Amino acid sequence: MEVEKGKGTDVSDVQGEDDLDEEPGEEIESAPPLKVGEERELGNSGIKKKLLNNGIHWETPDFGDEVTVHFVGTLLNGIKFCSTRDNGEPMTFKLGEGKVAKGLDNGITTMKKGERVLFTLPPDFGYGAEGRDGVPPDSIVQFDVELLSWITVVDICKDGGIIKKIMEKGERNERPSDLDEVLVKYQVALADGTIVAKTPEEGYEFYVKDGHLFPALTKAIVTMKRGEKVKLIVQPKYAFGDKGKEATDGFPSIPPNSVLNVELELVSFKPVIDVTGDSKVFKKILKEGEGVLVANEGAAVTISYIAWLEDGTVFERKGVDGGQPLEFITDEEQVIPGLDRAAATMKKGEQALLTVSPEYGFGSVVAERDLAVVPPSSNLVYEVEMLDFVKEKAPWELNNQEKIEAAGKKKEEGNILFKDGNYQRAGKKYDKAVDYVSEDGLFQDDEQKQIKALRISCWLNGAACSLKLSDFWGAIQLCSKVLDFESHNVKALYRRAQAYMKTSDLISAEMDIKKALEADPQNREVKLLQKTLRQLQVESNKRDAKLFTNMFARMSKGSSMPIKKLKVEIAEPEKSEEAAATERECVAEPSTPSEDRMAVDQS
Repeated sequence: MEVEKGKGTDVSDVQGEDDLDEEPGEEIESAPPLKVGEERELGNSGIKKKLLNNGIHWETPDFGDEVTVHFVGTLLNGIKFCSTRDNGEPMTFKLGEGKVAKGLDNGITTMKKGERVLFTLPPDFGYGAEGRDGVPPDSIVQFDVELLSWITVVDICKDGGIIKKIMEKGERNERPSDLDEVLVKYQVALADGTIVAKTPEEGYEFYVKDGHLFPALTKAIVTMKRGEKVKLIVQPKYAFGDKGKEATDGFPSIPPNSVLNVELELVSFKPVIDVTGDSKVFKKILKEGEGVLVANEGAAVTISYIAWLEDGTVFERKGVDGGQPLEFITDEEQVIPGLDRAAATMKKGEQALLTVSPEYGFGSVVAERDLAVVPPSSNLVYEVEMLDFVKEKAPWELNNQEKIEAAGKKKEEGNILFKDGNYQRAGKKYDKAVDYVSEDGLFQDDEQKQIKALRISCWLNGAACSLKLSDFWGAIQLCSKVLDFESHNVKALYRRAQAYMKTSDLISAEMDIKKALEADPQNREVKLLQKTLRQLQVESNKRDAKLFTNMFARMSKGSSMPIKKLKVEIAEPEKSEEAAATERECVAEPSTPSEDRMAVDQS
């Protein structure tokens, strides 16, 4: 039974937007839930809701959803003008399409499944000045409504091309991404019911990014949760278009421009993670691990695995068939980078399949392993289980003295890595050291001097790493942190000047060198850097002079006015020793007092 749509005003016509406290149909957020027998106005709309029976769960339908309800409509004097209960058949309709009175649409969006309420609708949200059969003009009406169920309806592409009706909700809130491997079951039919495609009983497995059958399937799948069942109405442009599809696998052909009806279930999916962010190490989760904690960098991990080449040749086994599992510390280069990085993302008990490109494997060299030789530039596959891990203690888990000791240890590890030329890892060690001593308020007065020295030392050494890695802005930021504490720190001024020169900010470099020489007039490295800066300034002036000369020459064409030649003083070129000095200041113990001031801090 259909209830005629009233021609009252819209909610937005009742009052200005600035005065409207909530959307149509919303209850005031701060208000407590209605109790049975209690009545409340919905916002400032004039619609009143009286709770007759509680519903279940917490979800409510949205506009666009298909709801199934029983209702009885009456005037305030009790005269009935419509009812679904008279014939025992509930009404199913889509909210927001004008199938019922506007106020009833709005009110139902506040109801839970199984809830029964009495809505009182003012004329603007009922049948307005025109009324309807059995309802005089400008009448206040009441609806006794029971929400039996609803189906969530989603316009996936927002163009009507793929309409999804959720028949059975899925588990959790996780949805597959383009990289994931999904297991689905489906049945595809034409408008007349002819089945044109169907999966086997066990379903069909594929990677979302690879697509399957027709575009609408993957577009729908990435909106679904594990275990969700839906019905799709698919327009031709998201199916087989104007070409149709020939008969295959015992199923009939699909005519051109066919609308398809699809029953689809997302049985399960295996998340696939791009571990390194460059599509060179992928982790497919075969079995979820325990809890939410992952091993992370610096953890002591214990794993078992089988490793093989793309042709299936097994080259290593650890912790299987009675063998000893592998134990190592993540982020310490004790295993190949791909395995190291992936292990740091795993939970205890997690099982995963890794695919590792040569860059994160054994590279371009031959690697002799336990069971076979790995040829150069080989792609590798690991099936790994995280048996256990012990995470490195976080700063908040340590007392002050332990934080200071941990920071000192990380700094020393960074110094060793720097001397070995491993600047990337050295920089990370210095960053971790600073993390341990980053909160001033937690340390006592007698500890403040220690932590200040540690921070400054690690920032300076980190800046040296950034220079080696050509991360000049990173070096500038780290040196600036030091200078916030010590405005005339010569090392910080020297390294920041180097970085400014590399970024062509010669004015800032000159200012830093000037301040450094004010603090230490005899510093040899700073003087060498000053000479290099002067050469760069001369070259910059030459370029500027040439630019302006050419510009004035173009402007003077066709003009009788003479052009004065720009005079540029060219300084006598001096041999730069800065490159050699930079190598000396970061690698070995310096031989002179001035060099010691520029070296990586060992204290």
